[in-house]
Amino acid sequence: MTDVTEERVEITAHTQVERQIELLQSELDTLRAEVSHLRRRDDTIKFMMQKIDDELRLAARLQRDFMPRDFPEIGRVRFHSLFRPAGYVSGDLYDITRLDEHHVGFYMADAVGHGMPAALLTMFVKHALITKEITPGKGYRLLTPGQSLTRLNDPLVEQELSQATFATAIYGIINVHTGLMQFATAGHPAPIVLKPDGTLTHLSGDGGLLGIFPSETFVDFTLQLHPGDRVIINTDGVEVAFATGDQFDITRWHGELSSAHRLPSPDLIANFARVLDQQEGSMHPKDDLTLLLVDFI
Repeated sequence: MTDVTEERVEITAHTQVERQIELLQSELDTLRAEVSHLRRRDDTIKFMMQKIDDELRLAARLQRDFMPRDFPEIGRVRFHSLFRPAGYVSGDLYDITRLDEHHVGFYMADAVGHGMPAALLTMFVKHALITKEITPGKGYRLLTPGQSLTRLNDPLVEQELSQATFATAIYGIINVHTGLMQFATAGHPAPIVLKPDGTLTHLSGDGGLLGIFPSETFVDFTLQLHPGDRVIINTDGVEVAFATGDQFDITRWHGELSSAHRLPSPDLIANFARVLDQQEGSMHPKDDLTLLLVDFI
């Protein structure tokens, strides 16, 4: 009887072991299936991320194609620039345009935020900016900077964008022979003049943001440039780059430009770029950054 009982116990134990093995095998199969699923999902994510990366790189190249590759040398005016997106594409945009044999126009726009939505808004700004009023049979007249910004603001407001999307901008015209400069700003930092002795002249600027209020008007300001003067136009990303925490100190980057005033403009821009590289967080900038330097020789 004892032998039979022991045999039954052995059979029961063997059955339990088999069931445990089957259970473990089932769990192992489930884990293998989950791992396989995760690998496929990981491959899909990698593929999609690579696709997004490729598209953003293409968008960045296209955006740069909209930027001036070679600056016009017209009369006594020369241009130099520094352009640094915070990501693949930038919410900053600038351009220089020869208006006629006596005048050159420049503008800079800074869409709120950065990345693709801001970049798309700057593309709209570029194509909506009107600098001349042409009358068939009578020729043309140059619009003042304030008039151009007004004609830019209205179609932007009319778009009725689904989100609070707006931009700052500055547009200016320089007589390339006399050095007379007109400009108007729309919520944009006002220009700075770097004099030959290194002193900085801070110009006034006024005007609401683009894309907020219809029929907004923008004030024209006039400045007489003299030989050796350099005009600095920038987006607020420059101020962000030199900020300490949440504290903005414009004297820091103004001082860097002033202290390097003896350098030729291309070297001054290169030196300023090196200083930017030394700022905290320069590897991962918080905002797009653009600086345009105008020489009057």
